[in-house]
Amino acid sequence: MGSIQTSVKRAWWKEASVYQIYPSSFKDSNGDGIGDIPGIISKLDYIQALGINVVWVCPIFKSPQVDMGYDISDYKDIHAPYGTVADVEKLIECLHSRGMKLVMDLVVNHTSDQHTWFQEAKKSKDNEFRDYYIWKKPKYDSNGQRVPPNNWAACWGGSAWEYDEASDEYYLHLFAPEQPDLNWEHPPVRAAVHDIIRFWLDKGVDGFRMDVINFISKVPGLPDASIKQTEREFQPGDEHFACGPRLHEYLQDIGKILKEYNAFSVGEMPSVHDPKEILNAVGFDRQELNMIFHFEIVDMDIGVGGKFTPKQWQLSSLKNIVSKWQSFMINNDGWNALYLENHDQSRSVSRWGSDLPEFRTVCAKMFATFLALQSGTLFVYQGQELGMINIPKDREISEYRDLETLNWWNELLEKHPNDRELQRITKEEIQKKSRDNARTPMQWDNSKYAGFSTAEPWQRVNDTYPDCNAASQVDVKDSVFEYWASILRLRESYKDVFVYGDFRLLDAENNDVFAYTRNFENETVLVVANFKSTEVRWSLPNISLQQDQVLISNYGDVVVKDGAVSLHPFEAFACPYKDMAN
Repeated sequence: MGSIQTSVKRAWWKEASVYQIYPSSFKDSNGDGIGDIPGIISKLDYIQALGINVVWVCPIFKSPQVDMGYDISDYKDIHAPYGTVADVEKLIECLHSRGMKLVMDLVVNHTSDQHTWFQEAKKSKDNEFRDYYIWKKPKYDSNGQRVPPNNWAACWGGSAWEYDEASDEYYLHLFAPEQPDLNWEHPPVRAAVHDIIRFWLDKGVDGFRMDVINFISKVPGLPDASIKQTEREFQPGDEHFACGPRLHEYLQDIGKILKEYNAFSVGEMPSVHDPKEILNAVGFDRQELNMIFHFEIVDMDIGVGGKFTPKQWQLSSLKNIVSKWQSFMINNDGWNALYLENHDQSRSVSRWGSDLPEFRTVCAKMFATFLALQSGTLFVYQGQELGMINIPKDREISEYRDLETLNWWNELLEKHPNDRELQRITKEEIQKKSRDNARTPMQWDNSKYAGFSTAEPWQRVNDTYPDCNAASQVDVKDSVFEYWASILRLRESYKDVFVYGDFRLLDAENNDVFAYTRNFENETVLVVANFKSTEVRWSLPNISLQQDQVLISNYGDVVVKDGAVSLHPFEAFACPYKDMAN
């Protein structure tokens, strides 16, 4: 190990490895087919054995569950099937006793329409809660027909405006109609959010993941969006709300509270591609957020028509994205959040690799190596550490539960009822990208319902559970779980180079092999990942591998001959090297 580099700005959250839990699908403790907080508590030893030190739990607050808890009706109470506030307090206690931390999901761009604030707001234009939300008078077209105040599309389809007949006004909802947007211009809204944050921090919560946090500031006047999708009546309006004029003012107010508690923060920031704009939110001295989730990787195979339209991606595109964010954040005192999977994204093995039985294990390990040895805070989504894969291709759309998927499919059938080819292509894209791919129950063992529950789960278990499950992998040599555990130990043991070191992309135009170096003072490590299901020969770029010191490999050996590496299908490794140019 090299000597400590004093200029590096160190922080506990930079060195953390975060495990994301989707509560309804993690572990059911009471036999109702729905995961719960006591179920999470029962599996903390498993999470700790993986090498995780922060647990992020998706929304568990009281909710009608129109959008799986991202529609909150009470921020200080818990959705009854998940448990109680006392259960959360026990979870905090059990995590802290293990030296681990809890991050909760804060959803404050919008509430549920069942929240008391909105219920009051609908009663009268004079109600004290009316301005907690965004209301506009209707417009009228040339035929005298009532139309929404602007042409913004909701993320789940249709207009972003819902008409309220009683007041003859529309309210804004960037997501479902049951998720009205909060009006952050109204000071009592900001005060209420700050109160919620302090309520949970005072209970011992260690920080927050903040849902679509860059949407909270809208451009005044809410102008029409430019026409991007000519075939659609309503248009994506993110140019007017993805990073609104007061966003950083609002984030700095939150950041001051988080700083008091030395709390963790990661913001979800879709529709933002300018690194300088994101640096304003995550710069070390800005004291807004620690890091953000950007969407460039998970958007790279999305077609121009939206999420469930196809697009071929190339490895060179992934390289450009990774290199851009790695270099920019390292050089500008920002910080990356590293992820490939989460509750909104499908399984990486199926989406970008191969989930054929002969490749699943090595492919899952390859993605672990590629991701975990970059600079940033690492996020592992439940089941990713087992190499879980997507829903089988033969599952009918009627079995899906995801609001986004069902809305898209129903709209397609309405507009193109007889286009069987378009329906076939769309179904393939749904199987590849639907959020339900990440929401099937966690696969604990090979018993009925995968050990997730003693009752039929809220969503059908993935058919792979007899072979792919935790019981068959924990403490089992060469399993995906143990490989992930090894990767996390490696990050911890070599944190100078892997957490704080420089990043350099190699062979940028190569569409088979992703290779990069990590360097910290006199430490130099080469990371290589073959993204192909075939053998590949890759020439070393004027460096000499120290083959007797391989740090990790998903095949166990690294074969170098005549200045080139012979890579097996989906092979990945990390190895110290010497630069022959110096």
